[in-house]
Amino acid sequence: MKDKLKKYNSKRDFAKTKEPIGKERKSKKQPIFAVQHHMATRDHYDFRLEFEGVLKSWAVPKGPSYNPQDKRLAILVEDHPYDYHDFEGTIPKGEYGGGEVMLFDEGTYQIIGDFKKSWQDGALKFKLNGKRLKGKWTLINIEKENWLLIKEKDEYVNYKDITKFKTSIKTGRTMKQIKEGVNKKQKSCNIEITNPDKIMFKPDITKMDLVKYYQKVAKRMLPFLENRLISTIRCPEGIYKEKFFKKHLDNDYLTKVILPNNDNKKEDYYYITDEDGLISEVQRNSVEFHIWGSRAETLENPDYMVFDLDPDEKLSIKKLRDGVRDLKSILEELDLKAYLKTSGGKGYHVVVPLKYEISWEEFRKVAKNVAELMATKWPDKYVDNMRKVNRKGKIFIDWVRNTKSSTSVAPYSLRARPNAPVSMPIKWSELDKIKPNEITIKTALKRLRNKDPWEDFFN
Repeated sequence: MKDKLKKYNSKRDFAKTKEPIGKERKSKKQPIFAVQHHMATRDHYDFRLEFEGVLKSWAVPKGPSYNPQDKRLAILVEDHPYDYHDFEGTIPKGEYGGGEVMLFDEGTYQIIGDFKKSWQDGALKFKLNGKRLKGKWTLINIEKENWLLIKEKDEYVNYKDITKFKTSIKTGRTMKQIKEGVNKKQKSCNIEITNPDKIMFKPDITKMDLVKYYQKVAKRMLPFLENRLISTIRCPEGIYKEKFFKKHLDNDYLTKVILPNNDNKKEDYYYITDEDGLISEVQRNSVEFHIWGSRAETLENPDYMVFDLDPDEKLSIKKLRDGVRDLKSILEELDLKAYLKTSGGKGYHVVVPLKYEISWEEFRKVAKNVAELMATKWPDKYVDNMRKVNRKGKIFIDWVRNTKSSTSVAPYSLRARPNAPVSMPIKWSELDKIKPNEITIKTALKRLRNKDPWEDFFN
């Protein structure tokens, strides 16, 4: 037993708690951080930074804040083992720290300066690369075990209100579900694929081919799906027969959200949290996956804006590509970074991640203004009205999907169209090389060997 974890191990009876036994171990690449929401005697958050084989740990009563004015008390506690970084579950009552533990966030971090020297000086500066916590932060020692956790001023200031996050990033469970022992994490090999040889796309693309495709793209696709309300297009007998749009829950692998519809009646929507949920939907013959512009934990604050350039059928591909570049130039003028993907149809999709909190009304207004600006600046080339009679020889800048409960096809999703095209993220430099429906299930996987063209999308 190493001295660093002696205190940790001495406080726990591992015959009673499922917490990992203290052993020193380092991550293989960048150091990691983790934050756990801990409902013990007092509700708090445990903030952890990996250093020299252990997790330096602080109890933060109010949790991290994106507001630099909030100086959160962080109480230094005993070092925890590396394997604690993804621990989630219930610590038995009467045991040290008894209560529910939910994995709130995890990722990698970069120390700014030298960790040892900064530790001795009592001022740690670092950059977090998590799913919920991002950007530069500081831990300052004020007295003995008492530190302050403070957000540094950068592009992520006031990025999100962390109190809105009520689910685990690991399992999608709430604290209540953890307490009740609800298990939302199951192995994909418990999912039985029925009718694996059923032809979904002619001449020879089967249901099992779809399963294998989604298994292989899951790592890149899930960050866009997880915790984001979805709808799917299901094709029970393949894409050539009856298909339907599915937006209400009928799948035990997924997580339910109950919301009022336009008639103020409550309906159940759902979201995916992991690969098992994704594959379970393919088992139910879902071919296309469509996503909301906001996440389940922040439904009223959209963060994913999509523009679909929908050309008149007789318009040349050159004019369509010029339209994409014009849209990119408008977005850059507004200081909005844009990403490009094929639609799997006749147009391209331009996607803008928003890193600041915004209401649906404001979100819709921004999208509408961008489309109106293009139609005003270049009236001979673009329209912002969806009526086809106005579209002759022009491109419709489709902005209307940027409203609450509207959806857009997810990155890496197949389309329920002949040849199994994919809505695939591409580099801007590939715009003139790749047609909107050129990438299919048979060519998409080769692209996974290359660097992710959207690798900084969530940074």
